[in-house]
Amino acid sequence: MLNPAALKNLDCFLGIDVGSVSTKLAVINREKKLLFHTYLRTHGGPVEALQKAFRQLKEEMGDLPVRAVCTTGSGRHLAGAMIGADVVKNEITAHAVAAREVNPRVRTVIDIGGQDSKIIFIKDGVSTGFNMNSVCAAGTGSFLDHQAARLNIPIERFGEMALRSKNPVKIAGRCGVFAESDLISKQQMGYSKEDLIAGLCLALARNYLASVARGKKIHPVVLFQGGVAANAGMRAAFAKLLGMPVVVPPHFQVMGALGAALLARTHWLQTGGASLFRGLPAIAEFRYTPRSFLCGECANDCEISELYINDRLAGRWGSRCGKWDNLSRSSEHKKEEREQFALLDYVS
Repeated sequence: MLNPAALKNLDCFLGIDVGSVSTKLAVINREKKLLFHTYLRTHGGPVEALQKAFRQLKEEMGDLPVRAVCTTGSGRHLAGAMIGADVVKNEITAHAVAAREVNPRVRTVIDIGGQDSKIIFIKDGVSTGFNMNSVCAAGTGSFLDHQAARLNIPIERFGEMALRSKNPVKIAGRCGVFAESDLISKQQMGYSKEDLIAGLCLALARNYLASVARGKKIHPVVLFQGGVAANAGMRAAFAKLLGMPVVVPPHFQVMGALGAALLARTHWLQTGGASLFRGLPAIAEFRYTPRSFLCGECANDCEISELYINDRLAGRWGSRCGKWDNLSRSSEHKKEEREQFALLDYVS
């Protein structure tokens, strides 16, 4: 834990990346030095995972002077409402910002997480486009976890075994279902696990280049980030198919959170305003209740999500037109809802 004297002169910026499988938190200072980071499995409970991450942060670094916070990832709106975010950004922006910071010469970012895959194209430090996987989840972390479990191999050894292969098996990788079916068929033919795993890594890398990169030219420097970058077999497969080095940055698992922290820092430098951040003690221990309702005020029929913290409305998202952005509308909506139910009770 940092001593109070060190804390007094420290400007800290938090980045939080909440995905479907994992929750990441990163803290940087004004000089962009990474002071703290953590990677946790979400296990279907993003709020609990975030609270655990903040408890870890408080135990290791104390009650930091946080100047600004940014959230990203598929759970960015929930996380933003929960912690009091100053900036909420999509994961493409966050990953691109982190990649440029780590390697200013980066041209291509391969990012594969637990449930989705994306590729980001960068030129002269500016993002020029991106693609994401559409339907098939083949090659994502959850698919690899499933195959490792089915082969009775710890996922941590998956890549190491792939590198020992002498004759990778040809496996159909255009679809997760077909890839698994083909893998089972080849397994029953007596191929070694090393050759099966190496073949699967090559098949999934081919699928990524065909369905996510969609035939676009890949320019070096290529950064490989996201949880799947830990798999040495996938790294080797991409390097072989691309015919160029594939660089895995030091903090590849938390690049989204790092990018969010950098965006928080930029926001603070531009505005200099006070942060909306609720504070480490409050976040680590509060009670929360998620709720939702259908708007029904137009043909969009938006599902509006709400987060209540200690019985008070803390955030709301999901409205396409923005009419529910004003948190004070909640009491009016609930009042109308209660009156409707009271009328129904009276009529019945």
